[in-house]
Amino acid sequence: MSSNSTSTAVGEPERSQRGPAPKRHVRRRRVTPLRAHGEPMVWLTGGSLALGLLMVFGLFGLVAIRGFSTFWPSEVVRFTTESGEVVLGQVRGSEERLLTEDQLQQLEDQKGAETVAAVRANGDRTERRRVRSVNLFDTDKNTTAWFDDFELEGSTAGLDGAWERAIERPEWALTVERYAEGRYFGELVGFRSGDTVEEDLDAAWAAFEASRARVDEARADWKYIVGVRIGRDLSAATKDAELSARKVALNEGEGSVEHLAAVARAEELGDENALLTKELQAEANTIEQGARDAALLVRNARGEVDEIEVWDVVRAIPANRIGTLGALGVYVDRWLEFLIDDPRKANMEGGVFPAIFGTVLLTLLMCFVVVPFGVLAALYLREYAKQGLIVSIVRVAVNNLAGVPSIVFGVFGLGFFCYFVGGELIDPLFFPHYGNEPVYGGGGIMWASLTLALLTLPVVIVATEEALAAVPSSMREGSYACGATKWQTIRRIVLPRAMPGIMTGMILAIARGAGEVAPLMLVGAMKVAQSLPLDAQGLHPERKFMHLGFHIYDLGFQSPDSEAAIPMVYTTTLLLILIVVALNLTGVWVRSRLRQRYAAAGA
Repeated sequence: MSSNSTSTAVGEPERSQRGPAPKRHVRRRRVTPLRAHGEPMVWLTGGSLALGLLMVFGLFGLVAIRGFSTFWPSEVVRFTTESGEVVLGQVRGSEERLLTEDQLQQLEDQKGAETVAAVRANGDRTERRRVRSVNLFDTDKNTTAWFDDFELEGSTAGLDGAWERAIERPEWALTVERYAEGRYFGELVGFRSGDTVEEDLDAAWAAFEASRARVDEARADWKYIVGVRIGRDLSAATKDAELSARKVALNEGEGSVEHLAAVARAEELGDENALLTKELQAEANTIEQGARDAALLVRNARGEVDEIEVWDVVRAIPANRIGTLGALGVYVDRWLEFLIDDPRKANMEGGVFPAIFGTVLLTLLMCFVVVPFGVLAALYLREYAKQGLIVSIVRVAVNNLAGVPSIVFGVFGLGFFCYFVGGELIDPLFFPHYGNEPVYGGGGIMWASLTLALLTLPVVIVATEEALAAVPSSMREGSYACGATKWQTIRRIVLPRAMPGIMTGMILAIARGAGEVAPLMLVGAMKVAQSLPLDAQGLHPERKFMHLGFHIYDLGFQSPDSEAAIPMVYTTTLLLILIVVALNLTGVWVRSRLRQRYAAAGA
């Protein structure tokens, strides 16, 4: 056989020499147009997302608008009702309402046919305004009431423009904010300093502003003497001596030499502190009496002249004279007071610093508890436990625990932490000398943080498990191949890579726990806290605390005048949202830094 024939038989012929390739039957798949199935789903999901965002931003916008406008000083108006009541105060809102036939009939029985005719001429509509004032004789002594246009004097001539015809804006109308009695609205008529009365209004106002600086210094000295020296130092020293005597009686026996000596020391110290308290109280009274020689002379809505001592005034605002810059100064001053001062007048005025402090401290303590326990539980379930029926049951139980109502956690915290651990274990063992006075057996910030930690524990466990599962198995195997133990692999490889996911769980826990109110009502939150749980002496985990969520509940539902408290409800809600967002953003920032760090290490 020739070499050509051999080459042709053994070698692979060219495609052109073999001829065209045989045709294969290709089964074509029918492609469904996107318009038939995809577009409705896209529109549905996109619309749902847009609706959700609209609801969230709409709610936040409402809270922000109402909250930021609370402290802006409004003008003071005066008007007279048909019943002859003179009202002097601030307009806090208005609304238009459509009256039904039944309401019109009732209005005719009360006001007469002429008033109903004016309402019908206005399309059965009337506008009403919420006015914050005092001396509201016809409104059950509330400080806030609604007034319809047809209730104003002279409104029967027609409702169109009734408000502008009825109101007056006195030039020297004042909004006076007081420490104990709340707000007062009146017209400045003079200023008294001792026995001297200044009736020129410009001079009287200048004298008041000069007197304010002196009185503020005197009040600061008085507050230090009464609040710190007497209320904290001397009272605490006397109580500590009495408790020491009780402790000696329990240890050495009632009537023993040591007990009698401790009682004598406590009585001696009590007498010394009582004498010192009397001297300090006399000094405080002298300061107060010296500062009470100045007073504003103000005419109220009834035409009577009242004296408002400068000692009782937080601030006085000539609301109809200050202008935009003056109003901005008052606005900033009120915000500073709200953020750094203590509440007053049943929490309706003043600041919320104790509530801010309690909210932030409670959230941080909760994180310090829930994150370690949640991470350890997730590590065991994912890395150590043998996967099977028992682990599956545990996971189901953890997921179901996330759906338990928060008030149930509050009842558990009250029964287990407060009554059992605190009242049955800690107090009898470490504080028997307190007798029937509970130390850890009542509510406190420690029990509240542990209760919230239980509440948010499922969130941290689930998020941590997902983060651990996302770490590639090849990284574990590579660590084992290098001779590392299981714990070394978890500590140096798995946990650092899962840390962003763990931070996500902590962020979700903050968002869930910071806004809870129901369990806190049972385990430590209170209306007014006399002292902070953290001070110069250290952390006091047994102390009760104030919380912004509970503060909102108290303002909205426990306030003596809920209508007047509505602006503060919006402002406190806005503050709580901003604090939660700030805590979450801090966690997000830390998480992003961790991701960048480990992404760079992996690259």
